[in-house]
Amino acid sequence: MSKKGNMADLAPSKKEKKGPGQYILGFFLLLYTLFCLLPVVLVFVAAFSDETAINQNGFAFWPKKWSMAGMNSVLKYGTKLFTSYGVTIFITVGGTALGLLVMSMFAYSISRREFRLSKFLSVYLLIPMLFQGGQLAGYVVFTSMYHLKDSLWLLVLPLCVTTMNVIILRTYITNSIPAELMEAAKIDGAGEYRTFFQITFPLLKPSLAAVGFMMATAYWNDWQNALLYITSDNKKPLQLLLVNIQKSIEFLLSAGNVPSSVLAAMGGTIPQYSATMATVVVVIAPIMVVYPFFQKYFIKGLTVGSVKG
Repeated sequence: MSKKGNMADLAPSKKEKKGPGQYILGFFLLLYTLFCLLPVVLVFVAAFSDETAINQNGFAFWPKKWSMAGMNSVLKYGTKLFTSYGVTIFITVGGTALGLLVMSMFAYSISRREFRLSKFLSVYLLIPMLFQGGQLAGYVVFTSMYHLKDSLWLLVLPLCVTTMNVIILRTYITNSIPAELMEAAKIDGAGEYRTFFQITFPLLKPSLAAVGFMMATAYWNDWQNALLYITSDNKKPLQLLLVNIQKSIEFLLSAGNVPSSVLAAMGGTIPQYSATMATVVVVIAPIMVVYPFFQKYFIKGLTVGSVKG
């Protein structure tokens, strides 16, 4: 056999043939994707469906009659809705940025083997994950000792640092950032702060994006802390406002006689189901818009350390 023939055999083929197993796997993955997508589509359709049609025929992907009553019942809050959106965006952006800074510095500290307190701080980090004082104790501490009642800090601080996120960042630093870079910086006379901010922190982008997206989702969906600590209307986040809207609709439905002015404002009927779906759309729509931009970093950050070269 000629040398040219041997080189041709060793050269990788430009186009690999796909076997039947790959097509079968792709088909089942497509079905699974559709099953996951259909409930989301149903939520959006139900939000713009007529309440009477839902009561008579149930939920359908193509309703007999479309209506904006459910969405209008949410959008009629106008200024309150806009203010709550602003509060939620401020908490999400500010809390995520603060949490990423604190947790990345914490992860960098415990990843340094020469740091004497690394083992102690690692154990200290695990204690809140295993033992918690409970909601009542937290309420007493935040309100009586820290005097943070009705403060936006109580919507930021409780979710700012979590054990699992610190572990993810520490794993990324340990497995994906060469220790030689930090040693070279130390030889050149760089201190720990300069090494962290100029070398480690810029290389943490994939992991920071993954952790940041999880934090932003948690901040965006949080409403229990606001229910416990926030009393001012101008400080209520979006989720708490939507919960209050849903409770108002349930109260009107439970009342024996609904005022005619309320029925007129609702278009003749109280849109219970369509309004519920409209609140879901208002909550998840921004996250659905943002997620595609963070997807590649989200996947890369979560799979960090799974394969080492």
